[in-house]
Amino acid sequence: MIGPFHMTPEILARIATARAARDLSDLARLLLADTATATSSPQRIEKARRLRQVANEVVDLVVLAEVLAGASWDEITEALGRRDPGTVEREFAEDVAEWSSKSEEELERAAEGYPALDKWYGRHREDQDPELSTPVADLLNRH
Repeated sequence: MIGPFHMTPEILARIATARAARDLSDLARLLLADTATATSSPQRIEKARRLRQVANEVVDLVVLAEVLAGASWDEITEALGRRDPGTVEREFAEDVAEWSSKSEEELERAAEGYPALDKWYGRHREDQDPELSTPVADLLNRH
């Protein structure tokens, strides 16, 4: 067991969201760094496309976490700016079923290394960011 808490699919989805958000931030900084470099047009476009892919992954993971936490498909559909809750639910049904069926051991294995996310946040935190030193550990301790 990772800690004195019960690992759930929702917690793992939130940890996966934190990892994807970290990756998105890192990719955005790399794209910004290329602003004045001799990078080719295809390379810049590929980096920007990858950034968009990870941003979409973040949205999907947030939706997954909210579903696993009990949010309604009506709420989720509205937040996504979509119209049909049934369509949205069908789009996420396979992921929800897969994450919901994981054993606690599988969940814990997938969550390994989460303290690195808190360290990353501490290194990159700006003054206007929430004054948290361990947002992932705080999530785990909250449950």
